[in-house]
Amino acid sequence: MAMNVTLRIFRFDPDKDQKPHTQDYTVELETFNTILDAITKVRFTQDGSLSFRRACSHAICGSCAMTVNHESRLACQTLVKDCHPEKPILIEPLRSYPVVRDLIVDMDRFYEKIGRIQPWFESELPAPYEERLQSEPDQEQIDEAASCILCGSCISSCPSFWADDDYLGPAVLLKAYRFIADTRDTCGAARLARVSDRDGLWRCHNIANCMEACPKDIKLTHWINRLKKMAVVAKM
Repeated sequence: MAMNVTLRIFRFDPDKDQKPHTQDYTVELETFNTILDAITKVRFTQDGSLSFRRACSHAICGSCAMTVNHESRLACQTLVKDCHPEKPILIEPLRSYPVVRDLIVDMDRFYEKIGRIQPWFESELPAPYEERLQSEPDQEQIDEAASCILCGSCISSCPSFWADDDYLGPAVLLKAYRFIADTRDTCGAARLARVSDRDGLWRCHNIANCMEACPKDIKLTHWINRLKKMAVVAKM
């Protein structure tokens, strides 16, 4: 069923605007349309200057993460009908990141923090003739953490990060856990040392906003607490 929906979209062009503002657009949408469908329709039918990121449109790449009605969401995963479309739907960039233009944010610092924990498999053992085997129970310990798509929504929703932008953030700590807990990786101790400081593990206060924001329903706080236990055992 078609409906007219008003989108109240955050706008900011650093080449033209002294400060951000919002602009309303009314579009006709179907009940099955997503927020990404909606802003794409605005761009192609009303305002070609509207800027945002998109890629897969299937909640895999994480590029369309933004703030919808004050909550961090993937635009491609969020149905318009679930956003109280009887009122203007507020669409803003992710919080806590510098705005490049409109709904596009600069994620360079986020990626730099991920790089600090060396998010790749490392082993000091000789490579086997075939693959490195892992038991099913061991694999289950990292499966959920490995499903993170690095959209950045969890950091955008984290009060600890709002208070201290040096904090590594939940996604980075989760990525560290994914490799530290991998029984095939032999460099876990070094990674654990990198995240065991005041801007790492111990800045997480179990507020759990990250879990509400995660589009993959990852229990980030649970795995970060698992990482804390590892650090305590290792006396870090």
